[in-house]
Amino acid sequence: MKMKRFGPWSVAATLLALALPAAAAEQTFEWSGTIDAGKAIEIKGVNGGIEASGSTGGEVTLTAIKKGKKSDPSTVKIEVVEHAGGVTICAVYPSDGPPNECRPGDGGRMKVKNNDVSVKFIVKVPAGVRFVGRTVNGGIAARDLQANAEAHTVNGGVELESTGTARAKTVNGGIDVRFGRADWEGTLKLETVNGGIHVALPANAGVDVKAATVNGDIETEFPLTVKGKIGRRRLEGSIGGGGRLLEMETVNGGIKLNKAS
Repeated sequence: MKMKRFGPWSVAATLLALALPAAAAEQTFEWSGTIDAGKAIEIKGVNGGIEASGSTGGEVTLTAIKKGKKSDPSTVKIEVVEHAGGVTICAVYPSDGPPNECRPGDGGRMKVKNNDVSVKFIVKVPAGVRFVGRTVNGGIAARDLQANAEAHTVNGGVELESTGTARAKTVNGGIDVRFGRADWEGTLKLETVNGGIHVALPANAGVDVKAATVNGDIETEFPLTVKGKIGRRRLEGSIGGGGRLLEMETVNGGIKLNKAS
């Protein structure tokens, strides 16, 4: 039997091919629809970030980019659920137990096991439509929104910019929010563990403020009427005569309260 000979370049090319990882598989999902002002577009993911921006059009448009290294992107379904409060869109992963399901708010089931597919959501939001983003492993960035906004993640930072109000919660990541109104209902909380918190409020805002950190400083551009004790790491007072309560809390990070330019 004749043995096939390989030249040095063939051997090098073979070794290089073996060393390089296989290209990640990718699939794209697109959706658009009309949502009434005052209702919400809610995005729920698990692995992957969410990017939102304001739109001059009348429709919500969404693109979901699914990528998998070892797992097949087609195993993750993008589901669209219409309900009385608006529209919820989820990345639904396969389950080896009770089935995952897409439901609004804290409802539904979003578990992942042995599946490395990530889903990046990109959404454009018209004026008057609320934005709600929820994921576990990924950052959330929403800019130029013209209604109230919320962001919830675990491993990732949050950036929100809106003419309305903004709520944010994470564990491992910073929070940077800028909003145009201080007329929220109840208490507005901004919470993280490992990350700083930066808030920009309208210059004429009237709010009560509670801020606390363990490892970091607290700074404010607003004149503050102190209530109780004030220190480098704990603050309680009011600005602009007081009003709705704004709570900011972190463990490892500083807190800054600025006037929106």
